[in-house]
Amino acid sequence: MRNRILAAPVVPAPDPWRPVFEYEYGVPVGGLLGIGFATDPDTGHDLVMVVSHDGHGLFDAVTGEKIARDRDADPEDSSRDADPALWCPGLGPVAGSRVRIAGLFGGGLHSTAGDGWKLEVVAPAWPNERVLLSRDGGLPHSGPHGERWWHIFHSNYSELRAVGFSPSGQTIAVATSSDISLWTRRTDHGHAGSAAA
Repeated sequence: MRNRILAAPVVPAPDPWRPVFEYEYGVPVGGLLGIGFATDPDTGHDLVMVVSHDGHGLFDAVTGEKIARDRDADPEDSSRDADPALWCPGLGPVAGSRVRIAGLFGGGLHSTAGDGWKLEVVAPAWPNERVLLSRDGGLPHSGPHGERWWHIFHSNYSELRAVGFSPSGQTIAVATSSDISLWTRRTDHGHAGSAAA
């Protein structure tokens, strides 16, 4: 199985998934620590909260638009009863709420979408981790690459921080220490490829 995974090239995610950003490795986010999901109360789109050394940013996971930014997170927020490394205050349309964060300090995102899609992180050539997307139980040993499973991301340049589906199952996020990549299966979209956190 290790040799099969090592031989599998990075390929685009299959239909109905499409990349949100135009760049091969998403958008740059220097010093990325973690990410989390929220839902836009007006559009119903998944939102991705990005936490970095330079503050917090909120992206629309369908259009890629950066819709809110806070370069100076309030230190008061870190004194609440929850672990400040695993949540942050919402911004923009989700201000007043808490967003759970997964990344450098722990936490986790959904590994399944609930309708047969699954994500796995494997490291057949440590420390370079690979993100595999599969459908209907198509783990790497049970079907051909490109038909039941896809190698969609190879973290060979930065440290992987978090990988997972949004709670809605409509978004895939891969965050490294230097960037974030998103895929969506929502059809009401437009591309925003130049946003940076």
